[in-house]
Amino acid sequence: MEGWGYEAGGYGWWASMTELDDLHRLRQQVESALEYSGGTHTFDDIAQAVSEKRFQVWPGIKSVVVTEIIVYPRIKNLHYFLAGGDLDELKLMRPYIERWGKSLGCTRVTLAGRQGWAKTFLRNEGYEPKWFILSKDI
Repeated sequence: MEGWGYEAGGYGWWASMTELDDLHRLRQQVESALEYSGGTHTFDDIAQAVSEKRFQVWPGIKSVVVTEIIVYPRIKNLHYFLAGGDLDELKLMRPYIERWGKSLGCTRVTLAGRQGWAKTFLRNEGYEPKWFILSKDI
């Protein structure tokens, strides 16, 4: 099956495992990232959304990104739903993921996460804080 992955020293499209196979291979990274989700999703919820084509899996060797496309009335948004693993590897994956989003007509990229993400490579890639989220369990 053709898909995104890492082969022969580089990232790109190649014959890969299925998205669900990749997700299961990188389960530890997914579950580590989900620890910061506030209990919104479990691994099985992510797997279900991937099987329903609502989420996309971007596997690395030691890292994983899960994205979703959100269509608003005026824009199409590529949202980094979850990312975990090695920061250097995630940095290499970012341009490919965003190029794919742009090819689908996305005009914005967003992510929600810990404030520490603002201090990573993303700061030098044009990302900046836009919103502040408050939360309360009721």
